[in-house]
Amino acid sequence: MSIILNIPAIVRILIVFVLVLIAIRKNVSLGNAFFLGAILTGVLFGLTPDSMLRSAAASIVMPKTLALAVVVTLILVLSSSMELGGHMERLLDNFRGLVINPRLNLAMFPALIGLLPMPGGTVFSAPMVKEMGNRSKLRPDQLSFINYWYRHIWEYWWPLYPGILLSVTLADIDLWTIMMVMWPFTIVAVSLGSISVKGIDLKHVTEGRDKSRSAKPFFKELIPILMVIFIGLGVGMILSRTFPGFCIAKEMGLIIALILSIAYVWFRNGMNGNKIREVVISPHLLKMFYMVIAILVFKGMLEDSHAVAAISRGFAEFSVPLILITVALPLIVGGITGITIAFVGSTFPIIVPLVHSMGESSFMLAYVILALVSGFVGVLLSPLHLCLLLSNQYFKAPFGRVYRHLILPCISLFATGFVYFFFVRWMISRFG
Repeated sequence: MSIILNIPAIVRILIVFVLVLIAIRKNVSLGNAFFLGAILTGVLFGLTPDSMLRSAAASIVMPKTLALAVVVTLILVLSSSMELGGHMERLLDNFRGLVINPRLNLAMFPALIGLLPMPGGTVFSAPMVKEMGNRSKLRPDQLSFINYWYRHIWEYWWPLYPGILLSVTLADIDLWTIMMVMWPFTIVAVSLGSISVKGIDLKHVTEGRDKSRSAKPFFKELIPILMVIFIGLGVGMILSRTFPGFCIAKEMGLIIALILSIAYVWFRNGMNGNKIREVVISPHLLKMFYMVIAILVFKGMLEDSHAVAAISRGFAEFSVPLILITVALPLIVGGITGITIAFVGSTFPIIVPLVHSMGESSFMLAYVILALVSGFVGVLLSPLHLCLLLSNQYFKAPFGRVYRHLILPCISLFATGFVYFFFVRWMISRFG
């Protein structure tokens, strides 16, 4: 054991990282991969088996851990219910003919699907994109890019995405704050996405606005999503102000809103017991619940083994800039895994304590922004991203051609995040 403890902390944590990433690449579930990472961290940083068990147990029973796991699970129940009950299909059907702008019409179908974090959701919007694309001069690679890119324009801040919920929990930042500072990236993403289809003749993509159609049915189908946002955040704010010591007030607001929204979808779509059981007894829900707990056990093990403090000393010794760490770790993990919650869960437990230990606590928000954008760029470019694989497969689009469309928007997105980091940092230093 003394030989292991003499290995530099940076090398030890790199061993953990590499083995976790190898496990993910070998199709080990994310939950098992993170539990493996937690055990390896405890072993490499000198914790006894009893200490590791106590650390894991303490992390599991934390109210924040359980609340976050419940929220993520309920979001997936809502998403699956809307899909299985035909709610999402009606939402898209009721959007047809409401917008006259052909570019907006083409992008809106994957964007609407993107409001709900559905695994492989690009497949759901692909037929509608293809239908309009068949009436245009768009190539398969352009259609695949549009379907893929606009499916992910909300992920930077939309509170239904588990990666955002996990990041605010790990960084201890208010959800509203993240939403307020990150929403401009959706505008940036929409603008950058239009670059790849600029100049292409899209006049035949849509036949124009159908004046006989009303927007009312469309907004009626949006009710479940609006319920989660407005009731969830509203109740969360009321609970946090009424009970200041209630540590999961905001999570409880989301839990209440999600339960109400799910009940509405079940009732509205007349879902019977069989369909409800199909949604609720899904193995995917249990895996997601398990994964969230495993990530927070990994975070707890890093803290209890004092690994982060040792890593911080190692980075200081080698004079590695904090900004480089904040960019490189999420970018690499996002690129290797293609999963947002994987880069958040594996890198934030290291980055957040480093920000504190290097005296940059007041600028935590700026570093979280930079880490999220860097990780998202890695995920978007990852050849293992399920949405990219499925979209390319559906449109029979060559990987290389699709990547040509992705490179410039992703570089521009990263550059925007880098500039925004310094802007937010300056704003905090100037106005607090």
